[in-house]
Amino acid sequence: MQEQLRIHRQILYDLALHYLESLPGSFARLAYLAALKDSSTEIYAHQQLSAAYGRDPVHETLAKCHEELFEKVLELPLAKQEEELRLYVVTLPGGIPENLQKCHELLSAWIPPQAPDYLKELFRSNLNALCELLLEGKSKAHSGK
Repeated sequence: MQEQLRIHRQILYDLALHYLESLPGSFARLAYLAALKDSSTEIYAHQQLSAAYGRDPVHETLAKCHEELFEKVLELPLAKQEEELRLYVVTLPGGIPENLQKCHELLSAWIPPQAPDYLKELFRSNLNALCELLLEGKSKAHSGK
C-alpha cells in the first residue's frame, strides 16, 4: 500500500513538473489531461510516464488527477473561469471564434467519466455561457450583471 502511494505521488510530481506546470492555466491543463484518455476505452495513457511507472498506475493517477482538476475548475468563481478559458483560447493557433468552437466540441471530452452528473451539467452550462460571453466580447462575469 505504501509503495502504491509512493508511486502515485511520484507520477503526480513528474506529471506536474514536466507536463502540466508549463501549460497556461486550468483549461489548458484540463484539455491536456482529457487528451490522454482514449475515448473508446476510457483508459488514460502517457507513454513516458507509463514507461517509468507502468500502465495501470499511470491510468489510475491520471484519472484521479483529471477528476480533481475538473472539480477545482468548477470551484473557481465564474469570472476566474472566464479568465482561464480566455487564456487557454488565445494560446491556440487560429482565431478566437474558431478556438471557442473547438472548446465547445471538446466539452464532453474535458469531463471525467466518473464525475457526478450534476457536476457534468454544471460544467457544460458554465462552459457554454463562457464561450458565448467570450464570443460576444463581453464579460458579464466581470461587470457583475
